[in-house]
Order: sequence, then structure tokens, then C-alpha cells
Amino acid sequence: MPEELRRSAHAVWNGDLRGGNGTITAPSGIFTDVPYSFITRFENSPGTNPEELIAAAHAACYSMAFSNVLAKKGYQPRNIHTQATAIFSPKEGGGFRLSRMILEVDGEVAGLDQNAFQREAEEGERACPVSNLLRPGLDSIEVHAKLK
Repeated sequence: MPEELRRSAHAVWNGDLRGGNGTITAPSGIFTDVPYSFITRFENSPGTNPEELIAAAHAACYSMAFSNVLAKKGYQPRNIHTQATAIFSPKEGGGFRLSRMILEVDGEVAGLDQNAFQREAEEGERACPVSNLLRPGLDSIEVHAKLK
């Protein structure tokens, strides 16, 4: 594996905060000119927002990290399904901040009981690069694991 990998995305914003709009593009081509705006961020209009993209990245990264933790311990996960929820809260003094992340994970893994699955799920969170990036700025990262 290479020592360093670079991943990027491109965002364009037009106008002021409330009336403006923009698009997000990934060079991989997986998404191109995806719209985002004040109303997609604060009013749930169609389009995406930064918090949704962070949640998607966290869910994907965590699922991979958890699967790796399990495999290193000799377990063979059949599947890991993660829903990440970014909690975007008002901050003291005005504005907003990403305050918490909630990871809800379920999976099929032979040889584990529910308590062991939860314990390994928490270890997976500590091994996740996106968790490690986000953790210092968050109040908490919660992991709720359910063995199928």
C-alpha cells in the first residue's frame, strides 16, 4: 500500500448564506454537481449538506474499521450495517457546531454474543480514522450495536 493517499472533493458556492446555493463534486465521478444550500442544510429540502456527507463518510469508515477489528480477532463478519447520525447543534455565542455522532450498527457475526459484539463495536469506533478525526471536536460518539 502507498504511504500516503489523497482524496478530494470540490465545492462551489454562489451568493450569500441564506439565498445562495452550491454544488459538490467528487473527482471519482461517484457524484457530480450535487446541490446544497441553506435550505438543504437547515430545512431538509432536497439536496445534501456537509453534515450528511460527514455522516456518510463516518458510516463507511466505521463499517470497514469494525470489520477489520473482528477479522483480526478471528471472526468472519457476514455483514456490518451502520447508520451514522450527525447531531448539528446551536453553539454558545451563536452559530452551529457538530456536537455528537451516533453510530447504530447491526451485523451478522458467528461466534459472538451481544455483549461481545457491543465491546468489539466500541473497539471498532476507536480504530476508525474518521472517528479519530472527529472525536476531539465532539462531545461524544455513541455506539449502539445489535447482533443479528
